[in-house]
Amino acid sequence: MELLDPRVDFVFKRIFASESNKDVLLAFLNRILMDAGDAPLNEVVLLNPYTDKDDPLDKQSIFDIWAKTEDGKLINIEMQLFNRYDMEKRTLYYWSKRYSGQLQTGGRYTDLKKCVTINILNYKVLPNEHTHSVFHLREDISGSRLTDDIEIHFLELPKLNQPAVPGESGLVNWLLFLKGSDNSNWEVLRMNEPALRKAMETLEFLSQDSEARRKYEDRQKFLHDEASQRDGAQREGFAKGMQEGKQEGIKEGIKEGIKEGIKEGKKEGLKEGLREGKLEVAKNLLAMGLDLSSIQAATGLTEEEIQSI
Repeated sequence: MELLDPRVDFVFKRIFASESNKDVLLAFLNRILMDAGDAPLNEVVLLNPYTDKDDPLDKQSIFDIWAKTEDGKLINIEMQLFNRYDMEKRTLYYWSKRYSGQLQTGGRYTDLKKCVTINILNYKVLPNEHTHSVFHLREDISGSRLTDDIEIHFLELPKLNQPAVPGESGLVNWLLFLKGSDNSNWEVLRMNEPALRKAMETLEFLSQDSEARRKYEDRQKFLHDEASQRDGAQREGFAKGMQEGKQEGIKEGIKEGIKEGIKEGKKEGLKEGLREGKLEVAKNLLAMGLDLSSIQAATGLTEEEIQSI
């Protein structure tokens, strides 16, 4: 049986955002938070659990996972299979919408709760080699936080190169599970992280369910088409930019060529004018009966040039 790819957001949400799998989400979140040095959560509430209304072909369907902790902190988890580009700005934009969206008319700023964004990416985006990068709002020199309300995680799966090590628990086991549909290392991962068993069983169930596979294939095609359209538009824009740049370059080249030509022409004209002037002086000196060596000294002309007059 070929397993579905858990990196496809539709499958990811089915595994982690079904009400029956809330314990799987909690275990995964705790591994992410503990890997960043934060305290684990005791409970999590799903704000947009997976339902059959989440149509893989509906652009309005939200395949992010929205959750809330016991103390009201908001958590947003997004799985990205393909590079959407400008991920940093996109992350801040959606973080700000979640943060500001808490404040109702007449509400107080003190009512705003911390928002945590977790991006799980199937591509590299940050200029470092850390699989798990965490960002806060800090002062440059002292490193002190301005506020704890903003926290952004980037989990970049291509940067994960370590294998599953028997007896070692931690976030790496979850990321290895997500990184691909290869289940050859599942026994080790299960032993390291017992909570992964339910995630694996869910993936196996979905892989055998014909309706789930149909929706998965629809979603996978949609994501591939979307990525292809973006790449095509980017290539078309690049080609158009190259053509326009080439034309502008030709125009600029012609302008610069004319300028250089005029400049060189002036130089050549000046040289020619000086030579003609010297020849005219030599002609007059010859008419006056001056000897050849004196004329050479006076004009700087060669003997051959003077004799040619």
